[in-house]
Amino acid sequence: MLRRTVRILAALTMAAAATLVATVTTAAPAQADGCYTWGRTLSEGMSGEDVRQLQIRVAGYPGNNAVLGIDGAFGPATRAAVVRFQQAYGLGADGIAGPQTFTRIYALQDDDCTPVNFSYAEFNDCNSDWSGGAVSAATARFNALVNMWKLQAMRHALGDQQIRVTSAFRSHACNNAVGGSSTSRHLYGDAVDLGASPHSLCRLAQQARNHGWREILGPGYPGHSDHTHVAHKSSRTWSASSCGVS
Repeated sequence: MLRRTVRILAALTMAAAATLVATVTTAAPAQADGCYTWGRTLSEGMSGEDVRQLQIRVAGYPGNNAVLGIDGAFGPATRAAVVRFQQAYGLGADGIAGPQTFTRIYALQDDDCTPVNFSYAEFNDCNSDWSGGAVSAATARFNALVNMWKLQAMRHALGDQQIRVTSAFRSHACNNAVGGSSTSRHLYGDAVDLGASPHSLCRLAQQARNHGWREILGPGYPGHSDHTHVAHKSSRTWSASSCGVS
């Protein structure tokens, strides 16, 4: 009788342990921060808002002379960008966004979804509400967010040293005040001017080729001897002849 009782207790203990293990391994991921938490592993062929959120974070890893579309569809270009992101941070580079990849992203973002080394205030010294540009305030703000993540990737590639932003979003009034072009991408919130220190303007222009901008203007281009300009547009314009960028 005693032996039977011991066997029953042992069996119950093992069952409880198995239940505990199963509970731990199947539990939903904990809330990572105040911005966004991914609830599933993402891979090629999948789609949804979680894919779009991933694309924003890896927009700076499209490869040389490429731009990653932010459309919520996990295609070959998104997989390649995820691989480059994983390689940049020493992760297993399989192109699948799982817990390790998301943990690294969580460490890189603040609660407002901006990367830790950049802020909305830094990208808008024109007004407080992102209004008055060539697109809606929400679009201008979103475009600035994507540029922040591209710059975060570029910052990491440059040894995690500061990248100094000198101008970004402008309303029409702010753009006119500084003599900007009437077609300036600053009016869309997707252009950023970068100042030297610690990196030279040429170093910035050269590195920018790898991080998803179709417009790169720098030393050698009229009016750009004191800054490097990066922006997104429909066609490619790279001109920084003093830096070998064309």
